[in-house]
Amino acid sequence: MSVLIKPIITEKMTADSELYNRYGFVVDLNANKIQIKDAVEQAYGVTVKDVRTMIYGPKRKTRHTKTGVQHGKTNSYKKAIIDVVEGDIIDFYNNL
Repeated sequence: MSVLIKPIITEKMTADSELYNRYGFVVDLNANKIQIKDAVEQAYGVTVKDVRTMIYGPKRKTRHTKTGVQHGKTNSYKKAIIDVVEGDIIDFYNNL
């Protein structure tokens, strides 16, 4: 089971990483904070100070078409915000 799915690279998370040493990741729904902390420390070689998680539920949509009403939803996912110790950084762009 891979705990880290992908990093979150947005304007808001980039600003947080520059100002507060915080990085965001989309993680496995069943992963807990200890597993997330160990996975980040092992993958990026940094010391994690704090882990905050949040679960986003699916968004449901309905469309009215000529064949009837179509129902659908997006996938739910879990997001983790990682606080790294002062002096450590995670560089997502080093292997592009």
